[in-house]
Amino acid sequence: MTTLKSRSPVLVLAAAMLAPPLAVSFIPVTPAHAFIVFDPSNYAQNVLTAARSLQQITNQITSLQNEAQMLINQARNLASLPFSSLQQLQQSVQRTQQLLNQAQNIAFDVQQVDKVFQQKYGSVSLSATDQQLVADARSRWQNTVGGLQDAMRVQAGVVGNIETNRAQMSALVGASQSATGALQATQASNQLLALQAQQLADLTAVVAANGRAQALTEAERAAAAEQGREQRRRFLAPGSGYQAGKASMFNP
Repeated sequence: MTTLKSRSPVLVLAAAMLAPPLAVSFIPVTPAHAFIVFDPSNYAQNVLTAARSLQQITNQITSLQNEAQMLINQARNLASLPFSSLQQLQQSVQRTQQLLNQAQNIAFDVQQVDKVFQQKYGSVSLSATDQQLVADARSRWQNTVGGLQDAMRVQAGVVGNIETNRAQMSALVGASQSATGALQATQASNQLLALQAQQLADLTAVVAANGRAQALTEAERAAAAEQGREQRRRFLAPGSGYQAGKASMFNP
């Protein structure tokens, strides 16, 4: 009996083709399907994380808004007041000063006051002539009248400043009430204080002018009394041509 190995390849191939087919078993494959699984705890965690993130963003936005508002407030606090009454106040003070500088005969000067009072209001010179005494009395009278006129002129000037002060006060109060920051409010307050200082300067000028007029009046009265005594002494002096005697208004 010959073995399969001794056979020719042709016979082996033919035998393989004529052999009955082998039984092959196949395992059926079930197609895969996608299932959606809902996890409540995971969902809640995701929602909480999103809420925290949103809160952080909101906090950042609020912080930026606060910083922006702070910068705006700082800019307002540093903003300068767009109104100034300095020029008008200085003009009012200058007008009052001009009136005081125009004082007649005796200016508001210490040295000049001392000089004039020594010459016109001091003790009456015993060697002065009657004509000189009359001239001095007239000069003193002119000083008194001039002082009264100067006082009235200063009073008129101060009254003229009232309307200017009223307008400036109204403007400054309005600027203070509408101030957008601390600097503007401070500047408005400072200008209101300057207005009060100007009004006090006017009041001081009126008091000084009135005091000057009153002082000249009293000085003239005192000098007139002194001059009257001297003229009476001269009139009664021996050799003056006056002889004392009795006089009666009605004959008995």
